[in-house]
Amino acid sequence: MPTAEPPKPVAPPPQESASYGSITSPRSRKQLGLFFAGASFFLLSTVITRRSLVRRYKEITPKFYQPNTRPNTSFNAGLEAFEALNLATVNVCSIAMMAGGGMLWAFDISSMDDMRRKIRGGLGIDGSGRSEKDAEEEMEEWLATVLARKEEKERRRKEGVEEKRTNERGAPR
Repeated sequence: MPTAEPPKPVAPPPQESASYGSITSPRSRKQLGLFFAGASFFLLSTVITRRSLVRRYKEITPKFYQPNTRPNTSFNAGLEAFEALNLATVNVCSIAMMAGGGMLWAFDISSMDDMRRKIRGGLGIDGSGRSEKDAEEEMEEWLATVLARKEEKERRRKEGVEEKRTNERGAPR
């Protein structure tokens, strides 16, 4: 009868570059690409927002020979709200893009394979000799014990309610 060998740990795939420390390495430049794209997008959105605010300010200031008791009444609330929403969305998206790129660089993630390896390594799936199927079975066992405890608590609670509805001799009240 053949004996089964224990599973061997899976080695991580070869990396793109051996020099991780250098910020000018190809891997680091690839990781920082999203950060710099977000920073450029943020700069562009800041310029657009500034231009919009200056334009709005120029619209509300009175002209030279215009009396200051009569303000400019050309105001479309719906259009102004729509423009404000668009500017806020562009600003938030650019900051999120910049933050995401910075986090990917900080955690040394440059591809989806890197992200999968880091997440699975944190869960103990890769590198520890366990396969995904073993991890799923362990999760199912844990979930089954949690659900069994919950059912036991509900059963005890129902029995306690039924006991309270009877008197000391066991007769219903």
